[in-house]
Amino acid sequence: MGSQNQADVDRRSKSGEKLAALVQSRTETLSLLTELAGRQPFNPEPNTEQALRRFCEALIDYTASAHFQLYRYLADNRERRQSVLAIADKIYPRIVETTDVILRFNDKYESMSLDNSVEFLAMDLSSLGECLAERIQLEDRVIKAMNGAIH
Repeated sequence: MGSQNQADVDRRSKSGEKLAALVQSRTETLSLLTELAGRQPFNPEPNTEQALRRFCEALIDYTASAHFQLYRYLADNRERRQSVLAIADKIYPRIVETTDVILRFNDKYESMSLDNSVEFLAMDLSSLGECLAERIQLEDRVIKAMNGAIH
């Protein structure tokens, strides 16, 4: 019985490390979003394009981190608590929708010159920010459940 308890502690420690990596990636992405949004009104200049590229890279890294650090962990049946799995199952379809929004934003801006899209960037960033806020709220519900908090 003692080895099962140790296995549970080890598994929860690993999930804690994964969640910390996810939150760190998310924080970096939000910081770059704030930096980019602070450049308004947008002009198609190299510094703005570089800030947009850095943001897109961080955005995709964060999205991948969420997938691999959180959802893949749950999908691979590493989580045994039914309360956590129930919350994850409930919110995962909406997470997929937010991922689609993120990927569309990235596809639009990752390699496009701002000469062609600068007038849409503020509106697209605003919409993306709303999407990220919702996604973070959903992720936090899963994280709280994984940390044993009552939802």
